[in-house]
Amino acid sequence: MLVEFVVWMLVNAAGVYVAAWLLPGVSLRSFGSAVVVGLVLALVNALIRPILVILTLPITILTLGLFLLVINALMVMLVDAMLDGFYVRGFWWALGFSVVLALINSVLFGVVGLER
Repeated sequence: MLVEFVVWMLVNAAGVYVAAWLLPGVSLRSFGSAVVVGLVLALVNALIRPILVILTLPITILTLGLFLLVINALMVMLVDAMLDGFYVRGFWWALGFSVVLALINSVLFGVVGLER
């Protein structure tokens, strides 16, 4: 269980690091910052995101689920505000980061063979 969690965190941190490397509007101080960003992003997505999803359910239904991308970008911007070693230039960069991170993590988790 602990080994699986450590592997999950390292894969997630690698995804954060690669996404930040690909996008010029997102910057990280180090790979250690990527680990912290991955952990804090997981906590924010586990604790705050469900509340926002419930509160914005009508607009999410109206937009056929596309508003969830906005919520993902807001979660990235919240992590940016919470941490010093992670910087996102604006909303659109946060949106791009969340999409790129989801794609990269899907590939990396598939390669490693872990479930999210």
